[in-house]
Amino acid sequence: MFDVLRHRSYRHLFAAQVVALTGTGLATVALGLLAYDLAGPRAGMVLGIALTIKMLAYVFLSPLAAALTEAMDRRRVLVALDLVRAVAAACLPLVTEIWQVYVLIFVLQAASAGFTPAFQATIPTLLPDEEDYTKALSLSRLTYDLESLVSPALAALLLGLVSFNALFLGTALGFVGSALLVVSVALPRPGASRTGGLATRSLRGLRLYLSIPRLRGLLALNLGVAMPGAMVLVNTVVLVKSELAGSDRMVALALGAFGGGSMLAALALPRLLDRFSDRPVMLAGGVAMAVTGLGLALWVALLGLTSGPLLLAWFLNGIGFASALTPSGRLLRRSAGPEDLPALFAAQFSLSHACWLLAYPLAGWLATVTTPQIALTVLALIGAAGCLAAARLWSPAVPPEPQA
Repeated sequence: MFDVLRHRSYRHLFAAQVVALTGTGLATVALGLLAYDLAGPRAGMVLGIALTIKMLAYVFLSPLAAALTEAMDRRRVLVALDLVRAVAAACLPLVTEIWQVYVLIFVLQAASAGFTPAFQATIPTLLPDEEDYTKALSLSRLTYDLESLVSPALAALLLGLVSFNALFLGTALGFVGSALLVVSVALPRPGASRTGGLATRSLRGLRLYLSIPRLRGLLALNLGVAMPGAMVLVNTVVLVKSELAGSDRMVALALGAFGGGSMLAALALPRLLDRFSDRPVMLAGGVAMAVTGLGLALWVALLGLTSGPLLLAWFLNGIGFASALTPSGRLLRRSAGPEDLPALFAAQFSLSHACWLLAYPLAGWLATVTTPQIALTVLALIGAAGCLAAARLWSPAVPPEPQA
């Protein structure tokens, strides 16, 4: 897998992703501490609103950003957005009011809504060989998983030496480092600007996405993965602390089990996708998450919740999560020419986060007003329905050639 790093331009962009994600992970820890410093017991509400702002920016601004920047030099766009993110992060230690946090989070996430799809659309143009691109996708998934494990540990180490506000400066430095690495490579020239007004160009990627059967299937699969995935990301702390009377360390261990499963799948996927096509691998990942949720719900109903089954279920969920989502970039690349890839990646970014915007509050509400087994069952059943819809929409008979 790591031999793809022999490509200089990709190697620099991969390093940019690593340092930016490390900084983002530091900000995640620091933001929770800042919220508590400003709001005390109401910190959870502050973080909930901040997360909603993030998702709304991703859903609504990503297609708009793709339309605004489609004819601009991509390297300059990525560097400018990295610097905007750096400035927003550097300003967070200066806030004194909660509304200031919301404004800065919006600015930071709005820049990310433009940066991430453009960055993702650049990789397949740098790596035209599908085997290399598949390895790059797996490395990207591995990087996200490592960020969720390494950044909290790094934050804990730094907090023994500095205040939490200094972590935001580490975030800013990560974005600056990303900008320096991006500016060090030559990126593909932009295509000609499309005709039509801004609204027309903003919706072009969404229309193209929804016109392609396998991508409609991918959207259904995104929903199928988001539901059981939200159970893990939203309710792990509730299950461990309230149901198991576990420690903070147990919470970290449970989330680490999910990340470990995802990392294992990411390492195995390049070889697996040499033997099988994307469709069965991705659908199997989504189904595995639904079956795991239903299995854990049955266990809880019959024997009660214990730590061993929870850790195993979260590990299996991680495997299913990476298997279902990591190959999606291959589908996008096969569905459009290079000039349409930024719009298509922006559409995927927007629509996939819309699924999570539905899943997060539903998972939190179910865990609050019902029992763990009911929450697991409902989310797993919706996930299974999403996988069934994906299988019907994404026919195996549909050829993989790019659309005109």
